[in-house]
Parts: sequence; structure tokens; C-alpha cells
Amino acid sequence: MTTPVRGTAGSRRRTAGGAVSRAQQRARVPADAALILIGACFVLPLLWLVLASVDASAGHEARLPREVSLANFTAIMTPGLLFQPLWNSMVLSAGTAAVNLAAAVLAAYPLSRYQSRFNRPFLYTILFGTCLPITAIMVPVYGLFVQLDLLDSMPATIFFMATTTLPMAIWMTKNFMDAVPLSLEEAAWVDGASGLTALRTIVLPLMRQGLGVVFIFVFIQAWGNFFVPFVLLLTEARQPAAVSIFSFFGQHGAVAYGQLAAFSILYSVPVLALYVVVARGAGSSFALSGAVKG
Repeated sequence: MTTPVRGTAGSRRRTAGGAVSRAQQRARVPADAALILIGACFVLPLLWLVLASVDASAGHEARLPREVSLANFTAIMTPGLLFQPLWNSMVLSAGTAAVNLAAAVLAAYPLSRYQSRFNRPFLYTILFGTCLPITAIMVPVYGLFVQLDLLDSMPATIFFMATTTLPMAIWMTKNFMDAVPLSLEEAAWVDGASGLTALRTIVLPLMRQGLGVVFIFVFIQAWGNFFVPFVLLLTEARQPAAVSIFSFFGQHGAVAYGQLAAFSILYSVPVLALYVVVARGAGSSFALSGAVKG
């Protein structure tokens, strides 16, 4: 008499579990549909980019090319259209990232290692700097560059671009530096190392992955910056790819879609390569395991 009861109870549990599972699946349908729609919004432009780059008669609509051709890539692979603008972008972005990283490390070190009642107000103050739109400060910056005769100067433009991303870089660097145990520096101080020596030989090697993240962040921000180089760099030979890409937009609405797509693909390759190189070197967030005995 007891066996049928147990079987009935087990079947009820299985039925209830199946009903709950079906209800959860039905509840996930709207979320899955929304994710598919959002994914399509990202995939379709990339699909058009790839298809248009190999279509000699590409237009604004996404379509399969009648004949796969590399004519668009051949047309843009000239020093004036591709190589010189990419080199200018590399110089601007790498210089901006290097200057920004050096300044961020020197600013984040005292904020991370020395406690003061002014630390938090200072951090919020520099974070407020990221809220200012670049268009709001370009007029006085342009006037300053004119007075100091710095227009069309790559070094001056690099230093200014570094200041625009410095607040966020300081915040990120400080967070990575907080993860390095202070006891390691104290041990170096006991051995006679100075503060800068401990920073250079202890802290920076242990947070190299974090420095790579900050470098990539600043590099990407500078790589895609159009407005600042457009205003401060007047000579076409010094303009980066983010500015020269508009040479594919002609007068009266004429656009070389195929060449524009091919240029956009080659324009994104250096950033993707940099990301892959840094990602391969980052086995983990920090290599601190075993550095401090508990």
C-alpha cells in the first residue's frame, strides 16, 4: 500500500518540476528575443563593413557582392590615404598613453599609500573633470595654443590629449595599486630602498597587468579621438586616421562606401592587435600569490 503512494508523490514532484521549468523557459523568451535584437544591432553594421569592403560597387545597403574584389583595399593602400594617417594615429595614441600612464602612476601612488582626509575630496574633484565635455573647453584651449604658437604641434597635442583622460586613468591606477600589499614595500624600505625605488622595483612589476589595462584604455580613447586633432592639427600630413577618414565623404552627398569600409577595417586592426598582445600576457589580474606569507 505504501509503494503507490511514494510513486504518486514522486510523479507529482516531477510534474511540478516540469511545470516550473516550462514556466521559466517561457519567462526567458522575451529576454532572449531582446538579446537577439541587441546583438543584431551590433552584428549587422559589422556585416555591412565586411561585405562592402570586398564589393567594388558597394552602397549604403548590406548586400552580397556580385563579385568579390580587393580593389577597395588596393585603392586606399597609399601613403597619403592610409599609411601616413595610421602612423600619425599611432604616434598620437602611444604618446598620449605613455604620458598619461606616467602621470597616473605618480599621482596614484601617494593616494594609495598615504592616508589623508583630503584623499577622497581630491579623487572626487579629479573625477569631476571627466564630466566636462571636450567641446566646452576647446575654445579656450584653442586660444591658448594660438597665443603660445603651439598649433599644428604633435607634442603639444599629445600632452593636451593626455590631460583629457588623466582623471579616469588616476582612478583606475589607484585601484590596481591598492591590490599590491604594502608589506612588500615595507620590506624593501627596511633593506634601504627609497620610495621611488620600491615603486619601480616592487609595485610596478606586480601591477603590470593593471598598467596594461590603463594603457589600452587611454590608447583606445586617443585612437578614436576626432575633435581634438581636427582643431589643433592643421596640416594634412599631421592629421590622424580618425580625421582623414572623412576624405571618403565627398561633396553633394557622394560617399566612397567600399573604400570607407576597407579603411575602417584596417583602421581597427592596430587596436585589436594591441588588445590581443596584452591579453595574452595577462594570465591573471595580479601575480601576487605567494608574495606574502600569512
